[in-house]
Amino acid sequence: MKSYGTGDAQTLALRGVDLDIRYGELLMLVGPSGSGKTTLLSIIAGILDQDAGQCLVLDHDFKHMNATDRARVRGLSVGFVFQTFNLLPSLTVAENVAVPLLINGMPRKEAAARARGLLDSFGLGGRAEALPAQLSGGQQQRVAIARALVHEPKLIVCDEPTSNLDHATGHHAMEMLRREAQAPDRALVVVTHDARIFEFADRIAHMDDGRIVEVSSGTAQETPQ
Repeated sequence: MKSYGTGDAQTLALRGVDLDIRYGELLMLVGPSGSGKTTLLSIIAGILDQDAGQCLVLDHDFKHMNATDRARVRGLSVGFVFQTFNLLPSLTVAENVAVPLLINGMPRKEAAARARGLLDSFGLGGRAEALPAQLSGGQQQRVAIARALVHEPKLIVCDEPTSNLDHATGHHAMEMLRREAQAPDRALVVVTHDARIFEFADRIAHMDDGRIVEVSSGTAQETPQ
């Protein structure tokens, strides 16, 4: 359970959620605005604490960890892809991608080399020294995905990753995420309103009024891997 505010102003964002997230799958959280999707994603990612109940993420309960340990686990094991990309405007593309590695203590030269290698695989090797403002929206999203993957996290969480992209660019971004979700030691959770990308889901958790009302199989399960 999770609520905001107190007394008469209290709003229940989550009213009880029972959900498992599996390795090797792409799970989507869908539902109307205000249904609790982003709140649930934030609790899974260790950004918010639940008020009641238990949320185990990679065998950790963030609610009962101190800030240092929580940040360490998130830094090593969780990758984030944001709706608005959240790239640092004063850093180059390569520097943005290297940030998680530097936070985890990797030497700068090694972090830069790994970031550049990943950018090459994403078709952005030639833009490594560009600033984010010099990229298209689709290129910025690819950089954001690279940043989320560079430290090889076991859990990737995405908040509306295609909402600012046209259909073709969003489709390409989801193809990249889908490939990553197929790793046997990785799980990927996507919050979305975008019905155009439902085809990439292994399972779809439908939320309404702070609850998960249905979990259905996605059409990706019907496609040979």
